[in-house]
Amino acid sequence: MSGSILSAFASPPHDRWFEDYVPGQRYRFGRIEVREDEVIRFATEFDPQPFHIDAEAAASSPFGGLIASGWHTASLVMRVLVDHYVSLVAGLSSPGIDELRWLAPVRPGDVLTVGVDILEARRSRSKPDRGIVTARVTAYDESDQPVMTLQAVNLFASRPV
Repeated sequence: MSGSILSAFASPPHDRWFEDYVPGQRYRFGRIEVREDEVIRFATEFDPQPFHIDAEAAASSPFGGLIASGWHTASLVMRVLVDHYVSLVAGLSSPGIDELRWLAPVRPGDVLTVGVDILEARRSRSKPDRGIVTARVTAYDESDQPVMTLQAVNLFASRPV
């Protein structure tokens, strides 16, 4: 996908509608630090594998140290998407995501940003008051290395007439 990368939509989240999600647009959002205490807390509750919750055990794992659960990484990315991508007035739902991939370990101290490439925006045939937006979402670490990708599908209401 070509074109310059934007840091914000032209319209704010409280006035962002389906029509504002333009195929070909590229965005880069957020700056979220991965904290060790949060890595351990999240994993202790939801993904208690030794390389997520125990620094000593993690040191002798194939990862050579503590890493965040992929589900924790996905949650951090979701936070950035809600803060910067999702409309506060037109966001209707999401039927799901496709192609979720964890490409590299995320470690305490990493700082993540989130790229969004809008791939497709089409009006619903059955409900013309809304549209379906498909976007490629990529989480990057501070070295600009992709650490996670997914394809998001969102439903957004159309701008009122």
